[in-house]
Amino acid sequence: MSMRVLVGVKRVIDYAVKVRVKPDKMGVVTDGVKHSMNPFDEIAVEEAIRLKEKKIVKEVVAVSCGPTQSQETIRTALAMGCDRGIHVEITGKEYENLQPFHVSKILAKIAKEEDVDMVILGKQAIDGDNNQTGQMTAAVLDWPQATFASEVKKNNGDLTVTREVDGGLETINVKLPAVITTDLRLNEPRYATLPNIMKAKKKPIAKKTVADYDVDISPRQEVLSVEDPPVREAGSKIIGNTV
Repeated sequence: MSMRVLVGVKRVIDYAVKVRVKPDKMGVVTDGVKHSMNPFDEIAVEEAIRLKEKKIVKEVVAVSCGPTQSQETIRTALAMGCDRGIHVEITGKEYENLQPFHVSKILAKIAKEEDVDMVILGKQAIDGDNNQTGQMTAAVLDWPQATFASEVKKNNGDLTVTREVDGGLETINVKLPAVITTDLRLNEPRYATLPNIMKAKKKPIAKKTVADYDVDISPRQEVLSVEDPPVREAGSKIIGNTV
């Protein structure tokens, strides 16, 4: 069976950038700051492409919800090996207030529309660190889920997934269609080569809006204030015999 996979890619502030809180304490500074694909989503893209290379998957579709610049993130996924992209454009205040609850509903609609067999997402995004979108997407679709995956194996009609849990590793079987979320040790993402970057420019990206999926993205929660973490206090020095 050749499957179709939907993989989510989010544009986030690059992991190496020191995040600064806005003066009004209502968010973090994003203007003029380097952005890149969420690292856990890179792992999700890599896993989908490896499944394609094993002839288990026939098509990988990358989707991103966000501003115009999110197309760059989709292009990166296409350069890594995804076949086409879907950009759900959300800008301004609507994007600032976008929450996993909304994204999961959009992803579920796309998964149904595209008739995919598997949705692969990063376990969390490094900006909000919510770790909710995968679980919520599975709930909306009413599909089995395997979160924090460190190994994925395809059997006949199901998947065997090794999960990273607090007590060590857990191995479960899930029937397809299913939602997978990726942990750090699942794989090491490839770098996009120059020829593939050039090829990616010709791959199609469908431009969509929230209205196309009839999803209400009015905020379900309100940010009251964003604060810097407390500065670590200096340690005390003890001189002499401490025994």
